[in-house]
Amino acid sequence: MAQPATVIDGDEIARIVDAHRALEGPLLPMLHALQEAFGYIPTQAHGPICDALNITRAELHGVITFYHDFREKPAGRHVLKICRAEACQSVGGAAVADALLAKLGLEWHDTTANGAVTIEPVYCLGMCACAPAAMVDDRVVGRVDAAKLDKLLAEMDA
Repeated sequence: MAQPATVIDGDEIARIVDAHRALEGPLLPMLHALQEAFGYIPTQAHGPICDALNITRAELHGVITFYHDFREKPAGRHVLKICRAEACQSVGGAAVADALLAKLGLEWHDTTANGAVTIEPVYCLGMCACAPAAMVDDRVVGRVDAAKLDKLLAEMDA
């Protein structure tokens, strides 16, 4: 995962927008490239994207917020995704997630104060037989409970 840049480089934004504007359906590749470069979609990129593609800021916001993997602010050093699909919820996943959020004092998409972990919902990790499931960065973890989440958080220095 790309680490968020500390300074948003307008020239880099322009380069990314220009590199993708001639593609058929350029918006999603543009957004992916920006997130790869900066770790999120910086608001400074909204104007250049809208101008290049002749779309409104509302249309752009709709796309960014529709797709769960796009971020509007930098993520923590680790991302913990907790499955919110029915199979995981049916075996206690919702309660486990709610307890974790309460324990950390966070809402979905928030990051711990030390910047270690961002908590995000995900809708199916394909681990229904091992529900509830979670994913730490790119590693899927099955049969999560409070104790397993505590161990994962400790590993991430949360």
